[in-house]
Amino acid sequence: MLLNRENSGERWRKRRDGKEKVTGELRYLTDMTAEGMLYGRVLRSIHPHARILSLDVSAAEAYPGVVAVITHLDVPGLNRFGIATPDQPALCEDRVRYIGDAIAAVAAHTPELAEYALSLIHVEYEVLETITDPLRALEEDAPQLHPEGNVLHRTSVKQGDADEAFAECAHIVRETYRTPRQMHAYMETEGGLFVPESDGRLTVYAPTQHGYKDRMQIARILGWEEERIRVVSSPIGGSFGGKDELNVQPYGSLLALKTGLPVKLHNSRKESVRAGLKRHPMRIEMETGIDLHGRLLAHRVRIVADTGAYATLGAPVLNFATEHAMGPYRIPHVDVEGISVFTNNGVSGEFRGFGGNQAIFAMEGQMDRLAEKLGMDPWEFRMLNRRQPHDPGPLQQEIWRTNGLYQVMEALEHSTIWQRRQARLDAGIESGSFMAEMSSDEDRSVKSQPPWIKRGIGAALAMHGAGLGYGIEDPAGGRLSLNAAGQIEVAFSYEEFGQGLIATMEIMLIDLFHCDPSDISIIIGDTDRVPHSGSSTASRSTTMAWMALQRLKVPFLEAILQQAERLSGIPAQQLTTGIGGIRRKLGMKDIAQPESASNPQQQMQAAESSFNPSDAPDHQSRVYHESLSIHGHQASASNAGQGSEQMPSSSDTTGELVISYQQLAAQSVLDELIFDTHFQYPTTPDEVMGGHFLYTYAAVAAEVEVNTLTGNVRLLDTYHTVAAGPVINPMGFIGQIEGGSVMALGFTLTEDSVMDDGHYMTKNMDTYIIPTIQDMHSSLEVEAIEDLPENDPFGPRGIGEIGSVALAPAITAAIRQAAGVWVTHLPVPRERLIQPLGVGQQEGVSPR
Repeated sequence: MLLNRENSGERWRKRRDGKEKVTGELRYLTDMTAEGMLYGRVLRSIHPHARILSLDVSAAEAYPGVVAVITHLDVPGLNRFGIATPDQPALCEDRVRYIGDAIAAVAAHTPELAEYALSLIHVEYEVLETITDPLRALEEDAPQLHPEGNVLHRTSVKQGDADEAFAECAHIVRETYRTPRQMHAYMETEGGLFVPESDGRLTVYAPTQHGYKDRMQIARILGWEEERIRVVSSPIGGSFGGKDELNVQPYGSLLALKTGLPVKLHNSRKESVRAGLKRHPMRIEMETGIDLHGRLLAHRVRIVADTGAYATLGAPVLNFATEHAMGPYRIPHVDVEGISVFTNNGVSGEFRGFGGNQAIFAMEGQMDRLAEKLGMDPWEFRMLNRRQPHDPGPLQQEIWRTNGLYQVMEALEHSTIWQRRQARLDAGIESGSFMAEMSSDEDRSVKSQPPWIKRGIGAALAMHGAGLGYGIEDPAGGRLSLNAAGQIEVAFSYEEFGQGLIATMEIMLIDLFHCDPSDISIIIGDTDRVPHSGSSTASRSTTMAWMALQRLKVPFLEAILQQAERLSGIPAQQLTTGIGGIRRKLGMKDIAQPESASNPQQQMQAAESSFNPSDAPDHQSRVYHESLSIHGHQASASNAGQGSEQMPSSSDTTGELVISYQQLAAQSVLDELIFDTHFQYPTTPDEVMGGHFLYTYAAVAAEVEVNTLTGNVRLLDTYHTVAAGPVINPMGFIGQIEGGSVMALGFTLTEDSVMDDGHYMTKNMDTYIIPTIQDMHSSLEVEAIEDLPENDPFGPRGIGEIGSVALAPAITAAIRQAAGVWVTHLPVPRERLIQPLGVGQQEGVSPR
């Protein structure tokens, strides 16, 4: 279905938080204040690599208005943090490894006093050799940045015999691709308010993608039990992975406890650039071979990732890049190796796409080059080599099989933009010169374009894993209840950072209970009020929220309808939830006919009622049978689809109001109407570290205009088709794809956090160029493939990342068609696209 307002009907809904965000009324966590609060600032290293010889904070401590100064000596617990590998000092003891490393922090009565106090702290350094090249870091005589050396992680995938297969190849493409150090560029920089409570607890108001994980890490630094800390983590002004790791939380927490007063920290943009995470720059060497008929035979990959000074999630990012370096293609002989290397180039970390962007750019580039060598259409070449529905995953692991790959490829082939490309090729129009032959009214105006303006259309393909992958704790769950205010309340530990999760949950609840938005309460991002549902990362939140609600709806409905029966005397079988409360069901003869199968709620109910765990592989049955906690008894999650006869479809009309939710709450024991579920994100049963089980598929086509006089590239038209199951929130779906594609546009054309000897040259948004509204495509089409296998129990797939991973190779393929240039380095170097005008020299003019 082509997603737009017209096709979405009633599902095109205004966001709950939309008005506040548009008007600027929404208070983000970094907008918060507290009476008597102090202002915190952090002293960071001025050298990318140095030994700390001495540290003197006495002058800062003595300055009027300065309340506290902390160093590593003030850390009562573990002086380290890191989601996967706690190797980054909260406050450095004797060595700094990048210019963002924290050495001390101060709290003062005003921001200006705090800033001045930093200048009073004296640090004596011994400057050490700066390692800026990952390849230099791998040399034997390179300084060792960590006790274990300069290698964070290695990966290896071997299938068949690549060396022997290359000897049999008719065509081989060898290329080296390089990707940039991209900045998250969220509007709200890192910060928070840290409040010591009168009962001895600490409340942390700080944006993060994983409140429970932050709580664990802060407790580890403070040497506390986790339960003494409350983390409030939503709403967030953007994250994209950049706030998944701790940033200011250690300093705010330590300062608040030392002073006994609330402390606020909020990074300036310059400090955010200096200390914040960036996308991993990667150098990817690929060698790929085919036979005479175009079949892929052999594929060799060598990935070098610059993880910067500390680990963060560098190892899982490399795992993901390795898994996706083979693409959605059948290749019998594979030899892939990856290495993640420590340098003094800031800190690389988690970023939307999680290593897939880099690998897919390289892999799709290989496909285009091979197709051209063979003289074959690039889409036909991909069709020839695509994975079959029954094939295992890229790591030969068991995956959940869908037809998504075939569906997106077919959809793109029939898209307007691709048909336009084919028509031009069929007409024999020379690549890059399409404008000369256009005759339609809408294109006639550009016939007069100068000869240095060239156009081209390219396409790319992606399969993208969701969830954290095999071998990594990936908890999920949620809570459903009737609250004291008489609202149906859901609670998850997910975060709202602009992706529209709250709106999506609201639509899910309306689908399930046919209620009004005013009947709903959604609680997220507060460790004191929500169960542990896992992180808001890896395109997992929508799937996990949907699965949790499927598990919870039946026991919740049974409980509230039985309570309504006790209060009204009307049998529960005659009652249902509706707008405002419990209503009497209409007679079967009055119920409207079901909607078409394209209705997402109907698809979900059909999948639930038809799914039998015995039909699925053992691993799926194991996932689906995890327990549901219903205050005193257990229910199998495999019963989540039973009782659906109590739930009319969204087209049903309920009868008279029997009892309002408020009346029901006032006359009930509310503890009996609270239901929790706990389970794990679906994973492959095969012991392949990081291997994924659920995949989303996408195909992208892009039309660009290349100015060969200036090297400027402009994106004109974009088409995304995504196979991700039922669309819950059409507006949110489009927003995610469009937002991801704009981020990918910057990754491709303009964005790079340029460094020189370990120092950032791009220190603010005046030199770091992100796309603006003028740079965006003038046309964007998003087509959603909603079909899932008949017995699919996992519901809608996440689409938070899939919009960002395949646009770069589509754009570079379009550049090739327009300007005849192969691009291997991102962002695209403009100088590579500048071409001679071909204007003849005037007679009588002699060059000197």
